Amino acid sequence: MGFMKEFKAFALKGNVVDLAVGVIIGAAFGKIVTSLVNDVIMPFVGLIGDGKKFTDKFIVLKPGKDGADHFATLIDAKAAGANVFAYGDFIQTVVDFLIIAFCIFMFVKLFNSMKKKEEAAPAAPPAPTATETLLTEIRDELKKKS
Repeated sequence: MGFMKEFKAFALKGNVVDLAVGVIIGAAFGKIVTSLVNDVIMPFVGLIGDGKKFTDKFIVLKPGKDGADHFATLIDAKAAGANVFAYGDFIQTVVDFLIIAFCIFMFVKLFNSMKKKEEAAPAAPPAPTATETLLTEIRDELKKKS
């Protein structure tokens, strides 16, 4: 029974719950960024080339089983057993990474600026200590007598 109590204490710690929420949001964010890259950015990049999908950019290093060395798509080349250098997939992954890194950078920058504004807000002055209160009373009494 001690194991279950220990596990419950671990699982219900704030950090574990925060981490779980972060992973879930991160997965959803990853899907959004993937869609942004695949559906919005890369079609325009593909237009620069020959109009093919960017992930279909590859070089056949070794022909397929049937001897063919020219394929319309990367999927066709892999299905034929060709050894391919799929540089388009690599570039796609790098673009995904750069966009995710930029978005995280902007989020952290926004979070830090909000944190700085919160820290910069004037705090209430600290309450005077007992000594300061006593000295203030003595000063006020001396002012009255003079």
